[in-house]
Amino acid sequence: MGKGEEVSNKQVLLKDSVYGSLKETDMVLSRGTTHLKAPQGSKAILVKNIYLACDPRPIWSKGLSNTIDYPIEAGSVISGFGVSKVLDSDHPDFKEGDLMWGMTRWEEYSLIETPKFMFKIHNTDVPLSYYTGLLGMPGLSAYAGFFEICSPKKGEYVFVSSASGAVGQIVGQFAKLMGCYVVGSAGSDDKVDLLKNKFGFDEAFNYKKEHDLDAALKRYFPNGIDIYFENVGGKMLDAVLLNMRQHGRISGCGMISQYNLEQHEGVHNLFNLITKRIRMEGFVVFDYFHLYPNFLDLILQYIKEGKMVYIEDIVEGLESGPSTLIRLYAGHIVGRAVICVTTE
Repeated sequence: MGKGEEVSNKQVLLKDSVYGSLKETDMVLSRGTTHLKAPQGSKAILVKNIYLACDPRPIWSKGLSNTIDYPIEAGSVISGFGVSKVLDSDHPDFKEGDLMWGMTRWEEYSLIETPKFMFKIHNTDVPLSYYTGLLGMPGLSAYAGFFEICSPKKGEYVFVSSASGAVGQIVGQFAKLMGCYVVGSAGSDDKVDLLKNKFGFDEAFNYKKEHDLDAALKRYFPNGIDIYFENVGGKMLDAVLLNMRQHGRISGCGMISQYNLEQHEGVHNLFNLITKRIRMEGFVVFDYFHLYPNFLDLILQYIKEGKMVYIEDIVEGLESGPSTLIRLYAGHIVGRAVICVTTE
């Protein structure tokens, strides 16, 4: 294939605006075309997507159109993080052959018109797929949400919800490396086993088997929680607020239990924020991209020293994307859900 040639471009589209739970039928595999050339004077780059990440994102419903994430319009290609190779560039910072990770789209080829959220990949002695997770957005989210917002101290009590997911598994390991006591929640016994025996959590529990989340947290945290890394929201957040210690910190990374609800659940125990002097702060990873070099130095050193464990669930082909995303929302994915679009 030569530069400027028009080629077929397999894509995954969002068929229509979504109300309530996202279904596999809300997405459709389509075939468009693209020119293998970045328009002159555009400062755009034309990339071939290698890996795409499946992320739980609150972007499917019109009711969440004010999301800080990139909204997906009905009939358009689904967007998300991925690993790509530059085929042509009109941007001074990128050249043909560069490998990068950042915001792209669920298609074989993407024209990235504003590559401000794209990072060059210089370290290729680790799997490229890691840049959709451990070395990419989830890793940086774990780093920023835990270290920057929670300011952890050795010996503190840390709780991580959705702990076997792409972000949670990294947060738990960061906490253990800090010398904290760490408990995670997950949605199956197999995931609980992984948290304790692979990721090194001190304890873990299957929240689906707990009829009283408050009682469960008191069982694992008889002295209370110093740090809560929030990935779930809803009833879990309500129970955590009852079990926080004075001057505790809550880092709000996500609230997956609420994303596909037509009516969001209320939180009733917020008065604890006042009585316990709790600091609760939500964050968006885009605000911390300037810390990526610091994060990368740390995480690469941990990998080199064998201190980090990471699990991926990789599926082949764009056509596997919709079903994989639905499996993710249903809690059937362990670790980072990744779509392999093509080989490098």
